[in-house]
Amino acid sequence: MDLKSGYPFWAVKNGLMTAFPRLSGNLRCDVAVVGAGITGALIADELQRAGHGVVVLEQRDVAWGSTAASTALLQYEIDTHMVDLARRYGEDAAVLAYRACLRAIGRLATLARGLGDIEFARMESLYCASRRRDRRALEEEFAMRRRHRFGVAWLEPADLRERFGFEAPAAILSAVAACVDPYRMTHKLLARVRKRGGAVHDRCTVASVKAGPRSVRLTLEDGLCVVAGHVVMAAGYANERWLPQRVAKNRSSYAFVTDPLDEDMLGALATTMLWETARPYLYLRTTGDRRLLVGGDDDAVDIPARRDARVDAKARGLAAKVEKRFPWIHCEPTFSWAGTFAETADGLPFFGAHPDVGARVLFAMAYGGNGITYSAIGAGLIRAAIERRRHPLATLFSFERVR
Repeated sequence: MDLKSGYPFWAVKNGLMTAFPRLSGNLRCDVAVVGAGITGALIADELQRAGHGVVVLEQRDVAWGSTAASTALLQYEIDTHMVDLARRYGEDAAVLAYRACLRAIGRLATLARGLGDIEFARMESLYCASRRRDRRALEEEFAMRRRHRFGVAWLEPADLRERFGFEAPAAILSAVAACVDPYRMTHKLLARVRKRGGAVHDRCTVASVKAGPRSVRLTLEDGLCVVAGHVVMAAGYANERWLPQRVAKNRSSYAFVTDPLDEDMLGALATTMLWETARPYLYLRTTGDRRLLVGGDDDAVDIPARRDARVDAKARGLAAKVEKRFPWIHCEPTFSWAGTFAETADGLPFFGAHPDVGARVLFAMAYGGNGITYSAIGAGLIRAAIERRRHPLATLFSFERVR
């Protein structure tokens, strides 16, 4: 599956960081993780640190799928408002999901300290009302978050002009957010997995999955087999082929980075990521070398050739939106790209077994706008499932939502 177009910045910047060998013989292990993007890497690292023998299999090169195209905004804020989740699943469930995402950013920060040199940085998150009619919904969202003691502040138009220099009807400023180089983090996590005794093999395509009562047998396209006590399908959008029904819609998102900018030009944006209530929304953040990374203008295109053809025009359109809002910033795309992402109906991910596939095949589908945050949560959830422990999010993030 072709998941990206153009020149994703992380892959250009880092190159092929670590070479992992193809599988050369049959294997047995405790857990086989299928997919070596950021989701698979976080899960493999969590399981290995807990004492499970792990083998990671990837059909491409490591981190070369959706991870390379990720813009890696680490937020506790879900694309679906807490208010809307509360209407759908109850307030307790909505708060549980948001708090789990909040704690996940702390866990990612701890991981980053152990890995080093992955451009992890703490930031604030500014969520802006795109139009005056969006203000009421934003006020309702702010009130619920404030009631449950999330660290948020309300900004009026005058506050936004003074602090950020642009106009908007209102905004919520969240104190907890972060950013990272996802490609670099994935490579470093998997290098650590290998160093500690795990196995990582790329260019290995799974052709069949046969689940039994005590193990799962994976057969690769070249005929080699991996037999595992559990299998974790962390192959992103390719996971859908192993499910009896579709659980998300594929879309395309577009992004670009500028050349490095002066700190004076960036101002408060150097430490604040911005996104908006419009759907699709414009979002932006900075990189470790002070580039502005801009994304958005999502569409329903899921045909690689059509997505390829739209990259340059989409990048120019995004740049024009940024310059309109911040006229002092010269926003020239240096590297531009697009990537496939999937949207669930409620903005929540899926982690765990599907009843029609088998209890020993666990799916890790960190879909939505904050997939890395979801993956950090999912690593613990998958581990709990393998160790037969209860997890507070097991039901909310399960396939029960679509049955």
